[in-house]
Amino acid sequence: MTAMPRLGWVKPESDRRLSDLVSIGLLTRVFPPDLVDEVIADAGRTEQRNRALPARVMAYFSIGMALHSEGSYEDVFAQLTDGLSWSSEWAQSWVPPSKSAIFQARSRLGFEPVRDLFVKVARPLARAQTPGSWLAGRRLVAIDGTSLDLADTPANADFFGRPPSSRGEQSAFPQAKLVAIAECGTHAMFDAAIGPCRTSEIELARELVGRLTPGLLVLADRGLYGFKMWSDAAATGADLLWRVKSTLNPKHLETLPDGSWLARIIPTSGVNRMHTTPLIVRVIDYTIDDGRENPEEYRLLTTILDPSAASVEDLAVVYAQRWEIESTFDELKTHQRGPRTVLRSKSPELVQQEIWGHLCCHYAIRTLMADTAAHAGRDPDRISFVAALRISRRSLSHSSFPPS
Repeated sequence: MTAMPRLGWVKPESDRRLSDLVSIGLLTRVFPPDLVDEVIADAGRTEQRNRALPARVMAYFSIGMALHSEGSYEDVFAQLTDGLSWSSEWAQSWVPPSKSAIFQARSRLGFEPVRDLFVKVARPLARAQTPGSWLAGRRLVAIDGTSLDLADTPANADFFGRPPSSRGEQSAFPQAKLVAIAECGTHAMFDAAIGPCRTSEIELARELVGRLTPGLLVLADRGLYGFKMWSDAAATGADLLWRVKSTLNPKHLETLPDGSWLARIIPTSGVNRMHTTPLIVRVIDYTIDDGRENPEEYRLLTTILDPSAASVEDLAVVYAQRWEIESTFDELKTHQRGPRTVLRSKSPELVQQEIWGHLCCHYAIRTLMADTAAHAGRDPDRISFVAALRISRRSLSHSSFPPS
């Protein structure tokens, strides 16, 4: 892989602001300054006076914290402003902000602009030739959830809650829950919902399934299935391939030539369930011969009813792609976050800002990887996330340049 070109923006006027001088390479390429200003204005966070730490700078700082998660506030800010020494005007007047000043500027920004930046920019990245990204003309994506440990403060504990431990006690740290949709072929997360740990993944997933679009084939594990969730997701025009519990027994209608079968599903509970309009699904039953005496049985439901569009073998094989979202969460939690056990923010508002910053950061890195893979004609899975992370950090710390 090659490092991204150094990107930035400057004004020729002598009264250039800090927001015009800070340049952070890859991040400004994926999240252009004009768009950052737009989401800040839409959120009502545009400064009413000229501040030492403008909102645009703090939006990039929120993403920079994820890119340099082990650094202190001062360390991360030093990375953003590295290179200002070329300006004699700034060299004479520039005083690095204190931790307190950065904290106050983060608080003024809030989480909404960083969230909206992710919402406006994040999109699937796979191209027509990207391996592991398509089946029968449908883009493979997966939906799942994970948890993030938070700083142990009363405010975080009150807002996000603590999950119970295995011994019935509360866990050591408050937790936030994250549910996301990721593209299987590129690991790009392009939609997400965040909530307290007491909120179920099902509840957060409901926010996401209504935003599915035609042309997707959505993979999900058996914990997500419910008739209402399925019907809401299918109503968007997206195709579904979800695992369900083997105890779910849809009403058999017809066995198809490839061994799959059509069935009718209705809600499994509820007063009016027998009066609910049933849905037709295709059922795929299979086991994986992995040498065990009692191999695990799989039952999948799909909205792709025609075996000529996708055979039993195609669907069983492609369902294994669901695990790509687990690798995606590992990239964010293990490598991008690094050895830090908990997120650094001590208030719910800033926790949310920090998580959205992590999502923006991961998307930027995955954009770099997808572009590199396409240019080299390679599978994005064959490119190291850790190597891309290192390159992205260099693009942050060596990116400012003097005006032409």
